[in-house]
Amino acid sequence: MTLEECYTAMGANYQDVLKRFYKSDMIRRFVKMFLQDDSFRLLTDAMAKQDVKEAFRAAHTLKGVCLNLGFDNLSSPAVALTEILRAGTFEGAAEQYAIVKTEYDRTIKAIKALD
Repeated sequence: MTLEECYTAMGANYQDVLKRFYKSDMIRRFVKMFLQDDSFRLLTDAMAKQDVKEAFRAAHTLKGVCLNLGFDNLSSPAVALTEILRAGTFEGAAEQYAIVKTEYDRTIKAIKALD
């Protein structure tokens, strides 16, 4: 799978991220580095522990990384989850986390399919 196909498979806009990074080699390198990012794991742990402060921190980090990489499919639900958690509550967080998880899994699957 090409990098552009990877972005299409995850539901993101490759042309948009290409405008910011200019070179596909640089994008590919950062996309591959996303596999080592631990913000989703930290979010999952904090959600399980009902630690709103840590969940907010992890969701906020995940949101930022996804915005920078142009992972629109994952950044949008991460933004929504971040705002729920910013309010210091878990009300609605579980449902939004489920959407984040679905998009995270989709994103990881697409990245792993890269040539």
